[in-house]
Amino acid sequence: MTVDDVTLDAAVEPLVVAVDIGSTATRGGVHDGSGRRVAGLQHKVPHAFTVAPDGTSVIDPEQVTAEVEQVLDAVTGHSRLRTRVAGVAIDTFAASLIAVDAAGRALTPCLTYADSRSADAVAALRKELDEHAIQQRTGTRLHTSYHAPRLRWLAATQPRVVAGAAGWWSLGEYVLARLVGQPLAGTSTVAWTGLLDRRTGEFDTELLTAADIAPEQLTPPLDPTRPLPLARPARWPALARAAWFPVITDGFASNIGSGATDATVLTAATATSGALRVLLDGPADPLPFGLWNYRVDGGRTLLGGAINDVGRAFSWAQDSLRVSGTLADVLTAPPSDATPLVLPYLTGERAPGWVGGARAVLGGVSAATDADALFRGIVEGVAMTYARVADELGPAAPQVVEVAAAGRVSNDQPEWLQVLADVLGRPVTHVTRQRATQRGTALLALDVLAPEVPRAPRSTGATFEPRHKDHYTARRARFADVYDALLRG
Repeated sequence: MTVDDVTLDAAVEPLVVAVDIGSTATRGGVHDGSGRRVAGLQHKVPHAFTVAPDGTSVIDPEQVTAEVEQVLDAVTGHSRLRTRVAGVAIDTFAASLIAVDAAGRALTPCLTYADSRSADAVAALRKELDEHAIQQRTGTRLHTSYHAPRLRWLAATQPRVVAGAAGWWSLGEYVLARLVGQPLAGTSTVAWTGLLDRRTGEFDTELLTAADIAPEQLTPPLDPTRPLPLARPARWPALARAAWFPVITDGFASNIGSGATDATVLTAATATSGALRVLLDGPADPLPFGLWNYRVDGGRTLLGGAINDVGRAFSWAQDSLRVSGTLADVLTAPPSDATPLVLPYLTGERAPGWVGGARAVLGGVSAATDADALFRGIVEGVAMTYARVADELGPAAPQVVEVAAAGRVSNDQPEWLQVLADVLGRPVTHVTRQRATQRGTALLALDVLAPEVPRAPRSTGATFEPRHKDHYTARRARFADVYDALLRG
């Protein structure tokens, strides 16, 4: 039990179950009315994407559905829980795609945000369409993470699947259809398809035509604050009175769980993938070309940029390199001009360059480069990808006064936040609460079910002040030169 948890006996009513389907695991648990996790009623089922050198990145939607069922079995089985759960809310990693038949059966694996096999379709669409105009309408670029190029690619490579597809669902929609009979999609989930107008909340007709898809094949967006009456699965008696909420995206939930609930707090999400995001009242206008701006409910939008490889880059470096001491030693060492310059794109780039087929580049490696220096270069490269997003975000969100970092990487290696602060050139506060995304999903449900209950404050650790801004200003200029020479399309 952590300091942020509460016992079931001390839990404040009402209770909610929040499930977070992430890149490396399905997690879930019971939260009380203040947003605290209930100790002992939490569960995690690890998983991994299936990847291949051709850009494949998929996961079996039936496997994930079974994982969610395991989580619900584990967290709702306590005899004293009875029927105290008032709501069930789910978030998933964003930008997923599954073809389903008329019975809701999967015709394809779930394509994850990191699947880059549609890169050629992106290039073709960029020649046919005005990408700047599309981004100003939908808030998204043409990229391998979004539906239009993926549907083009599937039509060319798997025409029988496309011909037999009655619908195109996200992973969360598929799970909810299996659990309660309906593929409920919150506004943010639909926005992450890249097909939703960020101002009107309607599907973009030009992109639907380009993707050769009918709007009836997509789930209409539902306001996440409006749960619908659904069948209550008999498998979980503790949920007999619970309202089920439309599935939302992990990015939206992460901001809420990190305490970044308005335009003054910029969240640096540091999980397997990462992002810089700020929540706005209304759309960003104008929208910088390197960023996205997703509609998340009836009035608010999320402005920012995503980074495919954060925890993934850390894990790859740890698995591949033998550092001489601890990772903390490497991360707290003074910066050096001899550190290799790394563009850490293991699974392609999203913001701000949107080069879906990008791959990692190691520069300045010599016979004198050891594992410590290479690990440090990878970490600095990750920090510089955040900084590239921050450069574009600043003018569009001038109200930001705080950068709050949350997620597994920051909790496991908080020393890396000093590197991030140095590269960004501004203070970074460590949000120490574990499972911030899961907490955010619970809080959004509680805002509907118990708006009058005071919420527990977020937990924070150290604030890291920049110490080596000048050094990293020069490094960032070199990073930009290498990027422009090798990756800019």
